[in-house]
Amino acid sequence: MNHIDLNGDLGESFGAWRMGDDDALLAQLSSANIACGFHAGDPDIMQHTVARAIAHGVAIGAHVSLPDLQGFGRREFNMTPAEVHALTLYQIGALHAFTRAVGARLAHVKPHGALYNMAARDAVLANAIARAVRDFDPRLRLFGLAGSALLAAGSALGLSVVAEGFVDRRYRADGSLQPRREPDAVIDDVELATAQALGLARDGEVLALDGHKVQLQVDTLCLHGDGAHAAQLACRVRAALEAAGMRIAAPEPA
Repeated sequence: MNHIDLNGDLGESFGAWRMGDDDALLAQLSSANIACGFHAGDPDIMQHTVARAIAHGVAIGAHVSLPDLQGFGRREFNMTPAEVHALTLYQIGALHAFTRAVGARLAHVKPHGALYNMAARDAVLANAIARAVRDFDPRLRLFGLAGSALLAAGSALGLSVVAEGFVDRRYRADGSLQPRREPDAVIDDVELATAQALGLARDGEVLALDGHKVQLQVDTLCLHGDGAHAAQLACRVRAALEAAGMRIAAPEPA
């Protein structure tokens, strides 16, 4: 692989409360996952973030979540497939309104937090999300954890899927993410995170917490916008990838 997508979770402020430095991140990214109001974001934030992404030439995606503002979308809820299908459609439609109003288009959909991890292992919920994406616009790409049930569901429905790796999260030996509630789930060290990004993008492997090397082929790398050193990390990661001869680019439109 001589190219890789860099995506980030953005637009996660709400009302007067601010999270992250989205403009600094957008300068380094090729794709943006914009919160749609369920875990973060509000209409003003969504509209502003869409405008800033367009200004930076960054592909826009809907970052859909369980309805959990207080828990930032990181708490698992017991929801039916029909409910998950509906909430996914609802959020895609909300962000689509802002892109359409300015003549832009949505490029992809990526679940957030607990919904992402549930869909990675639960084929029924994964299918509900993938069906919502297909029902809204089958040209939309579906982002999901490399090797996950979500990507399998999207592929089965004919969607273009994008396998994702994480720069700042620890992995288990089975290729799943270490849950945030457990120790060492997040990589705060910029050097370690940069090394993990290079390993995933260049070598297709990541070192799990138990010391095993896990083989993962990824098309995109995620940088979380809520990290303390997010902007610094994004700059370092992009520079390291480009120094390794990789081009940073969003997936081609379907």
